[in-house]
Amino acid sequence: MTCLVGEPLPPAGRLAMVTGTPDSSPDPVAWVLRGIRSNERYVNRQERGQLTGAQQGLGRPASTCAALIPIRKTAAWWMLTQDERRAIFEEQSHHIQVGLKHLPPVARQLHHCRDLSEQEPFDFLTWFEYAPEYESAFDEMLAEMRASEEWAYVDREIDIRVVRDSYVDREIDIRVVRDS
Repeated sequence: MTCLVGEPLPPAGRLAMVTGTPDSSPDPVAWVLRGIRSNERYVNRQERGQLTGAQQGLGRPASTCAALIPIRKTAAWWMLTQDERRAIFEEQSHHIQVGLKHLPPVARQLHHCRDLSEQEPFDFLTWFEYAPEYESAFDEMLAEMRASEEWAYVDREIDIRVVRDSYVDREIDIRVVRDS
């Protein structure tokens, strides 16, 4: 776990993705992140078609590496109108085009936290999966995105890398369990 901007999360030994409301765990929980899949806010129809055409699903057997990247944007970002955010997101930062260069080897799924409550610690939870041989390409993609204008609006970001034990594509609550 690497905290790039803002407050870190407490260390934890395991990450569990839970559908729906997490039930009580016999293990002490270090933290819980909640997110939902929602409508795509910053893509136009053509971009959406490109993404769906190139994207492969999560849970591919060879994709044993994953990254959970929770992000919170600044109040200044949320004060912008939808079209102003779109202009920064794609016209200036080329977020979608950068991502497309790395599909299908890197699969991704975005979960919105702000839709649940503005009190959530993050606005977005992005889940990525890839085979070990694509880790450097994944890191290049992240470096390009983090160097963009859009990232001037990020005030909290944590890069959490994991190796698959087991997981599936689903709506999630992220629950991390402390090591005993």
